[in-house]
Amino acid sequence: MEIHELVIEMKLLERRLTLYEEKYGVLSEDFYAALMSGKLARYDEYDETRADFSRWKGIYETWSRRKQTYVTLLKQRELSETLRFQPAY
Repeated sequence: MEIHELVIEMKLLERRLTLYEEKYGVLSEDFYAALMSGKLARYDEYDETRADFSRWKGIYETWSRRKQTYVTLLKQRELSETLRFQPAY
């Protein structure tokens, strides 16, 4: 996957993460840390939050993998080689 494609996909994922962040009032990073440490186990009894949390976790993990790939690829080349420059006509 090219850097440009990663950026587009990450931005789409971020839009989806924002919906959950606005609904529950916390950033995805904090949600994920609490979920992974077991601090949100009491919400498992509620169908809506269990489904939301499962989707939110999956979206965040996908975003995190894409971010890591982006960082790795960016380290392998110069930023000037990566920029998609479109001259104005």
